[in-house]
Amino acid sequence: MKILEKHPDLWADKGQWLIVLRVGLGLSLFVRGISFLRNSVLIDQLLSQTPFLKQLGWLSIPIVCVHLFCGLLIIIGLFTRWAVLLQIPVLISGLIVTNMQRGVFAFDPEVGFGFIILLLLLFFFIEGGGPLSCDKMMRKTKD
Repeated sequence: MKILEKHPDLWADKGQWLIVLRVGLGLSLFVRGISFLRNSVLIDQLLSQTPFLKQLGWLSIPIVCVHLFCGLLIIIGLFTRWAVLLQIPVLISGLIVTNMQRGVFAFDPEVGFGFIILLLLLFFFIEGGGPLSCDKMMRKTKD
């Protein structure tokens, strides 16, 4: 708190909010991966309810791995754009499967949250890791 007393406009810089958004995004993806890992029946049910994906039951393992691995990379800001790029198709597929299951116009908070996560993924694909990230530190050491 003493830092904020000395520098009241510290959070006014967009870089500070980017860190909070990036870490929150990474944590939400990582926690979703853990929930899939702890309750593997959930992801198997989602996949089995879609006729096209019924034969692709093996996809549950890569989906969990992508959520966990990319979530960690996004949290620390290492290879942020690549992690986001791997995560986007997984999330879009999940949104499509969830929408097909519940109906296109059915309101579901999980689908709304998924769209927010998708927007954040697209934002960080364009923006990158931000000011306090391993990506930026690696660029500084090269220069």
